[in-house]
Amino acid sequence: MGSPLLERKGRKTQLISDKQKSKRNLDPRKWCTSFPPAQYKLRLAVTEVECVREGCQSEALRRLSGSVPDNRCFTVVFRGARKSLDLLSPSPEECQRWVRGLRFLKERVANMTQKEKLDHWIRGYLRRADQNQDGKMSYDEVKQLLQMINIDLSEQYARSLFKRCDRSGDGRLDHTETEEFCRELLRRPELDAVFRHYSSNGCVLSTAELRDFLGDQGEDASLNHAQTLILTYELNDWAQRNLFMTQNGFTMYMLSRENDILNPDHARVYQDMSRPLAHYLISSSHNTYLTKDQVTSASSTEPYIRALNQGCRCVELDCWDGDKGEPVIYHGHTLTSKIPFKEVIETIAQYAFKASPYPLILSLENHCSVEQQAVMAKHLRTILGRKLLTKPLSDLPLKELPSPEELKGRILVKGKKHTPHLAELSKNGSFASFSSSSEDETASSNKNTPKKDPAKVCSKLSPELSELVVYCRSVPFRGFENLSKILPNEMSSFSESDALRLIKDSGKLFVRHNSRQLSRIYPSGQRLQSSNYDPQEMWNGGCQMVALNFQTPGEQMDLNQGRFLPNGRCGYILKPSFLCSSTSSFNPENTGGGPGHTPTQLTIRIISAQQLPKINTDKASSIVDPQVWVEIHGVAIDNARDKTQRIDNNGFNPRWDCTLSFQLQVPELALVRFVVEDHDHTAKNDFVGQFTLPFTSLRTGYRHVHLLKADGSSLSPATLFIHLKVSRKGIPVKSVSERMVVSKRKA
Repeated sequence: MGSPLLERKGRKTQLISDKQKSKRNLDPRKWCTSFPPAQYKLRLAVTEVECVREGCQSEALRRLSGSVPDNRCFTVVFRGARKSLDLLSPSPEECQRWVRGLRFLKERVANMTQKEKLDHWIRGYLRRADQNQDGKMSYDEVKQLLQMINIDLSEQYARSLFKRCDRSGDGRLDHTETEEFCRELLRRPELDAVFRHYSSNGCVLSTAELRDFLGDQGEDASLNHAQTLILTYELNDWAQRNLFMTQNGFTMYMLSRENDILNPDHARVYQDMSRPLAHYLISSSHNTYLTKDQVTSASSTEPYIRALNQGCRCVELDCWDGDKGEPVIYHGHTLTSKIPFKEVIETIAQYAFKASPYPLILSLENHCSVEQQAVMAKHLRTILGRKLLTKPLSDLPLKELPSPEELKGRILVKGKKHTPHLAELSKNGSFASFSSSSEDETASSNKNTPKKDPAKVCSKLSPELSELVVYCRSVPFRGFENLSKILPNEMSSFSESDALRLIKDSGKLFVRHNSRQLSRIYPSGQRLQSSNYDPQEMWNGGCQMVALNFQTPGEQMDLNQGRFLPNGRCGYILKPSFLCSSTSSFNPENTGGGPGHTPTQLTIRIISAQQLPKINTDKASSIVDPQVWVEIHGVAIDNARDKTQRIDNNGFNPRWDCTLSFQLQVPELALVRFVVEDHDHTAKNDFVGQFTLPFTSLRTGYRHVHLLKADGSSLSPATLFIHLKVSRKGIPVKSVSERMVVSKRKA
């Protein structure tokens, strides 16, 4: 609740039910009258809408193609695991009104300021608490409101505040008085204290005082920037004309995205994108087609759309022979459903570069016959067209992989390729004992399964499909001997256990290998419920394609989302320099500092939280008892977590003022994760919200952390208010970026 709602009653626009979709011969004209007006009411929370798609773009509508008028259909796609809505309008004009209206509302919500979000949040709860809908609030209704907004005020204070706002004295608050009551609750004394610390008179900040504050924040403290902030956030005309910032203006600025914990420069593509592909971490998905578990869940094109819209740059396609000569995608030898290979490629063609312009890699798990491989190659060429990379960018001998910049807008195929030298290596018995390409994932989970002979595998490849593999040739891992002789376009895949063993036993060599070759890591075959491994350990070893089950929310996907949050969320993150050198001495298992790594102290003061949601919605009287964890995910020596005390019965404006400190040896690899939980005395704490980002993208000073739900979507308006300080060997540093520059100079 608390979200903008769009309601539609009656026969105008109707939901196409699953039962109706299954009836291929159902007359579409009847769908608009299948629900009596009195019975049908659709309520859509606009904040939960991920996108609106015009026409027959969903799988269900595509299957009904021909019997459904394309210009009268649209699909509302929701965030998370909630099913999409396929809708049919009585006319094309009505359809367009719905599509435009939903998109307008979605855009409006996305562009709301934090103040507007709070105002909307208040009004939403006021409507719910006003039980008799008379526009006024009795004290009993106000008490109900307090429970809804997750705060347990003392009876004395609640009655006192109620009487103070009841200016008419009739024992009921009108609309203006109720908003005044709520705004009193929304007061931020901790923000007021920061304001008074910098204001000489306690009433306004002069331009010079605002510049002092900005300087302490590690931000641009120029006169021009300070004046721009006053003109942007100060609402008082007199103060604006005289270039002062009042307490209200300061609060507006502190609540804005401009004061976010994420460095705003990192919200765009800011890294060098001209380095070889092997120098980047690449957002990667495992079994992308699955909606849930690995055994019985549905296969769908929808997970591809979701992954690509999140900036994922490597998706997986498990390809098997299908009926009528058309290959299909599903998890082989399981009960998962099948989808046509062609349909998946059509979806990829449409969404490949909507979120990121940088290269997309199709990781083919090829189980098809030679004949259907040829069909795959045909679909790839005809559907992807010029986007598909079919030959090297240069005729010169390949010394290193091309860069993301050079491959912009191109789709690469990862798979087996006819390469004569593989057969020769097989005869010489020079293959290592590790499992290799993604085709051998099933075998890698069973040590008793004999290894496939690469020469035999190559003989079963279609020449047409083999020809499409250019820079991502899947080969078995052959150990670390003669690394310089391995071709840059040859890459290997490793199960999570094999990768961890390499990192533990030969970490330095694995880092050097990954400075030149691409590596793809995939989850164990035993993860039947689509659980995920810890990706941080793989990133520490320089592994680029750390593939996760995107459909499974949790800590691991939080880390993945946080890792790829910067650099414009383009799906490529430039690795630190010590992971890009073929002579690197970095060992992820033994990092007690050293050249290039300056021990860094991160001090975080958790001050307060705002508008945390109620978790136990089944029990109206339940109030959150919030507790905050701060976690460091990096190399083993840096991994740490610490927590605040809990605050009983207050999810509305809990205050901790708790300081947590962390020592980092390799800050370049560290992720910082903020987690809010509802403390439970008898059972496991309930998850409330989280936010994860790289240490290198943090901003110091007073910041707001905008929390996310378990599925990665916004938990607005819920925030944490914190203060961050970074020091190097006891010397305070005003910004993380400054610390990194100083560190590089020392190195």
